[in-house]
Amino acid sequence: MICRDRVVVVTGAGQGLGRAHALALADEGAAVVVNDLGAAAEKVVEEITARGGTAVADLGDVSDWGYAEALVRRAVVEFGALHALVNNAGVNRDRMLVSMTEADWDLVLRVDLKGHAAPLRHAAAYWRECAKEGRPVAARVVNTSSGAGLMGSVGQANYGAAKAGIAALTVIAAAELSRYGVTVNAIAPSARTPMTSAVPAFADRMRPPATGFDAMHPANVSPLVTWLASTDSGDVTGRVFEVEGGLISIADGWQHGPRVERGRRWKASEVGAAVRELMERAVDPAAVYGG
Repeated sequence: MICRDRVVVVTGAGQGLGRAHALALADEGAAVVVNDLGAAAEKVVEEITARGGTAVADLGDVSDWGYAEALVRRAVVEFGALHALVNNAGVNRDRMLVSMTEADWDLVLRVDLKGHAAPLRHAAAYWRECAKEGRPVAARVVNTSSGAGLMGSVGQANYGAAKAGIAALTVIAAAELSRYGVTVNAIAPSARTPMTSAVPAFADRMRPPATGFDAMHPANVSPLVTWLASTDSGDVTGRVFEVEGGLISIADGWQHGPRVERGRRWKASEVGAAVRELMERAVDPAAVYGG
């Protein structure tokens, strides 16, 4: 019961990974606010209460700034506090860049990236006020990035851009909020969900095995999320974890690489040789998915 007496908001928790996280958190003792757009959130609450847990549903669009504020307030009013936020809500509209519409781009950036930023902003404001009032804060944020954002993925320019933005948001928020007792981490999960199962390139990989360990089951991701939402994870912040099946790894992001210094302004004719020298000395980038 590593989350006993903790209050956790999980966004996009009506199905897939969000549902698995909500169930796991409740099983570990958390009171869970289950957010989603539709009645699926209420069904997850019914599942939790049938297992002896505590949860309420809150239906709304987390990319709406005002609703995100109300969602944080609901947790505090319903359960007396908010201790952790699991940002999971997301959509995809996969197309090659030359075929992508403005609506495809705007929807994914709004739901995935703004839908992380809005709840995080209002939860952070609540925790800052708690800290200012002298109340102890051991708050946790778990964001959901993706390999598409970390390495890139052909046909997912909008989704990859949003998920890369979430990774950057994570490390920035971790630096800004540490003074208030808040940690901020992210996961880049691989699992079978309604979203991933709809991608033709993933179809074979996402089929449940006839026997043995189901590496793509979404519940495999939830133990890491649950631990990151607990008080025990207070020494971990600003990290992005890749998680799949029984595997957990730390994704190591952009780093300062090899350098060439002239001590003066470069001539355009000199740059090519310098760049090629740097590329020979640099570590090869990870391959783009589907590339």
